[in-house]
Amino acid sequence: MVMEFLEERETKVWPASFFANNSSDDGDGDGDDDEDEHGEEQQQDPASLAEKKAFWETQIQLIKEAMSRSSSLETRIRMETEKSLRKLRDDGVLCPCLNRGNTGCCRNCLMNCISDRLKEAGYNSALCRSKWRRSPDIPSGEHSYIDVVMDSKNEKRGPIRVLIELNFRAEFEMARASEDYNMLVNCVPEVFVGKTEKLRNVIKIMCGAAKKCLKDNKMHMAPWRKQKYMQSKWLSACERMPRPGPVLQTAVSGRQSKPRASMLTFDLHCTAVEVV
Repeated sequence: MVMEFLEERETKVWPASFFANNSSDDGDGDGDDDEDEHGEEQQQDPASLAEKKAFWETQIQLIKEAMSRSSSLETRIRMETEKSLRKLRDDGVLCPCLNRGNTGCCRNCLMNCISDRLKEAGYNSALCRSKWRRSPDIPSGEHSYIDVVMDSKNEKRGPIRVLIELNFRAEFEMARASEDYNMLVNCVPEVFVGKTEKLRNVIKIMCGAAKKCLKDNKMHMAPWRKQKYMQSKWLSACERMPRPGPVLQTAVSGRQSKPRASMLTFDLHCTAVEVV
């Protein structure tokens, strides 16, 4: 009976439609490969490429327009900030804290020095520290930057606030970003000087572009790259920190040692007090 079953199976004529419908299901994954190739063809579709090119060209134009709009106050503060940075770079600076690494100056000391130079130029400048709590969308965190507060001629409008971020471009850099996104990041200035309205507009453009880049690369967008998190760095409630005192010295003068009291140098010839 077994032999008759095998002989009948070998001699049975299968319809051609069976082989046509099952030719790709041979266990080698050819069907998946065809779908992948079809997906790649869709990605390389001329219409999709044109749409993608138009998107990034628009984002670059938006960033350039946003950064080009500056009031006279923003322009003056930016020029003074850049002048101070050039001066520090030419002279060389040192800070006494242990966080300076190989750069010779840590971020906090550099911001304090720039703030001091802005004060010398007549601006109400200070080091600000913002903190925000954790939410379902973003984690908690804190950030430090510089601001300048000026009185407005319009009393209803309130004081004018200009924000200064010395490492602005690095805030939007990504390790595995696309070439289009990197070109957009290069349009962002290394040092940002502007009002809150300008900063909010730039953050919106950059975070939208980051989301597009990660989506095209099929990557997850980290919470700290979301627009809400980036806005919290500069636009959330902040505290203006009091100046701790001069911390920077030029490389020529070197670090000045702080005088310390010691029991070995204590004056033992002090006036005796009689205990009654």
